[in-house]
Amino acid sequence: MRIVYLDNNATTRLAPEALEAMMPYLTELYGNASSVHRLGQRSRQAIDEARVRVAELVGCSDRQIVFTGGGTESVNTAIRSLLATRAPRKRIVTSTVEHAATLELCKALAADGYDWVQVPVDRGGMLDMDALSAAVDENTALVSTLWANNETGVIFPVQRIAEICRERRVPFHCDGTQAVGKVPVDVNAAGVDLLSFAAHKFHGPKGVAAIYVRPGVRLRPLIIGGPQENRRRGGTENVAGIVGMGRAAELAAAALPEMTRVGAQRDRLERELLARIEDAHVNGRPDMRLPNTTNIGFAPLQAEAILLLLSEQGICASAGAACSSGSLEPSHVLKAMGVPTRIASGAIRFSLSRYTTDEEIDRAIEIVPAAIARLRKVMPVGIR
Repeated sequence: MRIVYLDNNATTRLAPEALEAMMPYLTELYGNASSVHRLGQRSRQAIDEARVRVAELVGCSDRQIVFTGGGTESVNTAIRSLLATRAPRKRIVTSTVEHAATLELCKALAADGYDWVQVPVDRGGMLDMDALSAAVDENTALVSTLWANNETGVIFPVQRIAEICRERRVPFHCDGTQAVGKVPVDVNAAGVDLLSFAAHKFHGPKGVAAIYVRPGVRLRPLIIGGPQENRRRGGTENVAGIVGMGRAAELAAAALPEMTRVGAQRDRLERELLARIEDAHVNGRPDMRLPNTTNIGFAPLQAEAILLLLSEQGICASAGAACSSGSLEPSHVLKAMGVPTRIASGAIRFSLSRYTTDEEIDRAIEIVPAAIARLRKVMPVGIR
């Protein structure tokens, strides 16, 4: 069966060039980067070179990049660090549509006595900037928002958020995990204080990520141990993973112009599905989105059934609703946007990459409408 992979916001295919760069550090160049001997220093040099490449992707100095073990760790490190260095301030301001890495952490922090304020979004998924401005007060420890939403692709006005934070002298952490490698990201132009992002979202390996730290911002380590990462993240470095991230960053920077083609493929997929399927609705503003992402609700079906049928025919996508054993709840993102349940319950996210081919889009255009028609015949009862 031909696999059509349209779930690139979940993870991406490892670039062959990144794998090639990693292989020596998984085999003969296995030295610990903290060792003083030649083998160890070869690993140290490889990390330093990768740091430069990652820094170039987001427009900063290599000294401002800290490697971590994943995007969730980067988010946790950034938020917990700012809280520790901003005491006694207790307010955390986020949006209502953050990734679980932020939401679940903030739930835990709220249970520990922090004041967590969630700023709403409108029907198109755009942040209410007046509400954000009102939420940031003298007791605010930090603001943390996405650069781009992982479910809808909607891009927030990061520069304006940063300006509000700067006016109030409040640090701004941005979760750039979905944006980096898909749209141009310049941390200095954006004005963010901390930016978290992960390699596996732009064709690098899983299990390695980074944080950009603006000069003057103190970063307390989440993982305490050795002196690695200039004492900002303890533990023996994942040399092969970091090398892979560096090579993937270099490739992503060079390939950014290709995202125009990806955007055209996304638009064609979206246009054809809407034309061929009645009662299908795009969730999220069409003018402020990542070029690779579309979220379409197929009323009145349930996403789990759609995904299972598509998977049987080789189409890999994901739900705009969270599937769990015996139940299916519309995603918190679509709920926060006010998307009607009959649409949100059948929401599917299709996310492309620079490896997506026109033939794969053709295949999806052929299979998805037939799958939806079949389900509407055999499952006529739904949420209406």
